[in-house]
Amino acid sequence: MNQKFDVLLLGEVWDFLDTLGEKSKEKILYNIDKSKYITDSELFKKMDDEIWEFRSLFNKTCYRILAFWDKTDKIDILVVATNGFIKKTDKTPRSEIEKAKAIMKLYFEQKNKNKI
Repeated sequence: MNQKFDVLLLGEVWDFLDTLGEKSKEKILYNIDKSKYITDSELFKKMDDEIWEFRSLFNKTCYRILAFWDKTDKIDILVVATNGFIKKTDKTPRSEIEKAKAIMKLYFEQKNKNKI
């Protein structure tokens, strides 16, 4: 099976994962890895024009890792995971989406600065 993209977990995602139990963390990382190979909206779903979410359910708890696509390299497609949270309501909190967009903006600013 061919891998469709790579995933880069930014520091805030690792900080979030470090707050979780080992089994929850393993399940989330397993689902992220699985989503690289198969198309399944239960694992990786579009939130809006820019933000996507990795979705994991473990022990009746919904975990979400927000992400965006970096397709600036024509060969390697990268999904950059920005932040994670435990979903407690039906809708993803707008504040988490805005946080992901702010991190995305900083990411591309830094990336463009390093090209100069």
